[in-house]
Amino acid sequence: MFPNGLVVRRALIFLAATVALIAGPAMGFAQTDEIQVYDAEIVEPGVINLMWHQNFTPSGIKEPAFPGAIISDHSYNGVPEFAFGIRPWFEQGLYLPVYSVSKGRGSTLDSVKLRELFVRPHAGDHTFFYGVNFEFSYNASYWETRHFTSEIRPIIGLHLHPWDIIINPILDTDWTGVRNYDFVPAMRLAYNYSPKWTFAAEHYAGYGPLHQFETVSDQYHALWAVVDHTSKTLEVEAASPSRARGSRTQPTSWSALSILACRASFASSPYTSLLTFPEVREVSACPRAA
Repeated sequence: MFPNGLVVRRALIFLAATVALIAGPAMGFAQTDEIQVYDAEIVEPGVINLMWHQNFTPSGIKEPAFPGAIISDHSYNGVPEFAFGIRPWFEQGLYLPVYSVSKGRGSTLDSVKLRELFVRPHAGDHTFFYGVNFEFSYNASYWETRHFTSEIRPIIGLHLHPWDIIINPILDTDWTGVRNYDFVPAMRLAYNYSPKWTFAAEHYAGYGPLHQFETVSDQYHALWAVVDHTSKTLEVEAASPSRARGSRTQPTSWSALSILACRASFASSPYTSLLTFPEVREVSACPRAA
């Protein structure tokens, strides 16, 4: 059942307060295939999980970020993410393929990514949780300026029931030296209204390379209002960022996003060969998000 009007009003007040607290400098929006704050929860060992990320930018950056780059304005991006539970503290991930539909290029295959996620086992059962994610990408020349890039994503958080506070102090690298690592942190403040409904604010930022942060006007900051709904067969996250301003966007650009996270979980016996397709545990229908 959908939350009543009082709950919705309280959630909107919470989101407005969060905007006032962490909005910081002018908002911006950068194209990406995944907009997510990691919470250190992983699938069980022997389980294969499928999540489908998709986002659309109805009004975004109208010029390429670098020569030949995909233009984010009116672009649609997505990627299936496969997660493999290896140990209670380790999950292997595969993004294949990252794809886009954009102006001038039409449909393109952009990237493929591997990730290794190490966490405190059963993070959702602990007040304090932590982890770290390592991601390795091979990119097309129109997606990134370099073919090989990586991400180091520490995860730190608190479950305060019903509140969650999560910080991902992310470092991005294109393998040109530690001093050139980009600091691109993400954070999430969430109110868990029920096991099925969560209201959250997520802040994404880019401060530039570690050896010299960008000036305030050149940094990007995006604050997202997020609603999560979970059922037995489907997880849906709908989100919309604040109005975008700053040197990396058009002065009046804005963006909206609807993410449909479809999960299909498969359970395999530990005695089953790796080449044997596992027994289906759960498959989620994936209707188009409104």
